[in-house]
Amino acid sequence: MNTTDTHEIVVLGAGYTGMLATTYLARDTRKMNVRITLVNPSPRFTERLRMHQVAAGQELAHFDIPTLLEGSGVDFRQTAATAIDTDARTVTLADGAVLRYDRLIYALGSATDTGLVPGAADHAWTLNDPRLAHDFSRRLGEIAAHGGTVTVCGGGLTGIEAAAEIAEAHPGLTVTLISSTEPGSMMGDKARAYMNRVFDRLGVVRRIGAQVTKVLPDAVRLDTGELVTSDLTLWTTGVKVSPLAAQAGIATDAKGLIITDPTLRSVSHPEIHAIGDAALIRQAWGRVHGTCQTGVASAAHAAGVITRLLKGKQAKPFRIGYFHQPVSLGRKDAVIQFTKADDSPTRWYLKGRAAVAYKESVSSTPPLAYKMSKHVKLPVKLTNGGRATRTTA
Repeated sequence: MNTTDTHEIVVLGAGYTGMLATTYLARDTRKMNVRITLVNPSPRFTERLRMHQVAAGQELAHFDIPTLLEGSGVDFRQTAATAIDTDARTVTLADGAVLRYDRLIYALGSATDTGLVPGAADHAWTLNDPRLAHDFSRRLGEIAAHGGTVTVCGGGLTGIEAAAEIAEAHPGLTVTLISSTEPGSMMGDKARAYMNRVFDRLGVVRRIGAQVTKVLPDAVRLDTGELVTSDLTLWTTGVKVSPLAAQAGIATDAKGLIITDPTLRSVSHPEIHAIGDAALIRQAWGRVHGTCQTGVASAAHAAGVITRLLKGKQAKPFRIGYFHQPVSLGRKDAVIQFTKADDSPTRWYLKGRAAVAYKESVSSTPPLAYKMSKHVKLPVKLTNGGRATRTTA
């Protein structure tokens, strides 16, 4: 092998999207003169779909990234990227190393933004980091010993799952979910009604239509001026992304998401492929929002695009439509809302034990997929959206 001709591919981020793109690429370029380097600060794969379980005190299986990559030929670098030089096509790492790239996959994901409300960064917890989730669970155990109050801010899917998980695991606690809109507003009426019945059974208090204006050490203040007592506050609303792309001069939107073309390449730097929560992806039916469902599909597509380009073929446009909204409601209950391509609810939904099994199959699939995809091609796009994605946005 003539190493001077080696095509260098660098992947930033080893979450759901970065891992899948890496393993797919490693398999499909095995016979090519390609070197793939995966950069991530932690050697452990974080199951973000399960962080609410960690926060409630459950232990998850340990998935070691180097072990998942064994036999793939991928070079794993346990460090963080600190800068991208798009002219030189290099990435500077926190350990001082500099990586050259011919193609870069940007998969740095997103995190909960605690900078939107005063006090949230200082006094609220998030599910951004498994270490923080473990610390939260320990504090939860301490206040549960004498009965206490937990406030979950945000009525999206993360807030819903966290509130139910905590209430089920610690029935002696008073769990309050605060949301400016109806929790589960993205669901259909029947699925949302089922969710609310589970909340009633678990004793989750809902404060709907309220805005949190300040987080205090032992309370949250609402826009009405009311103080809601809170021994522990969990913040699940608002999203931010790494500033790395914007700092590098890559075209981004106001929030820092890389603006992509129909093939998921940067509109300003086509050698950069952006996937998952870090990418601004548009479809004919509208803008894709950050979910594991669309993230892994974008990762598989980006890997396929790079492979096609290396073979001298034309890149194909990305097409995806939503299929479902799987929501766990503790370990013993769940609800699955099936959707149209644009994520609007259909009349079909699943509940109870069948939904629990369905949700578990969704959550447990990624680590298995990383192992298996080194050898066989797995289907990850549940739907391409049908007619909804065949016209230009």
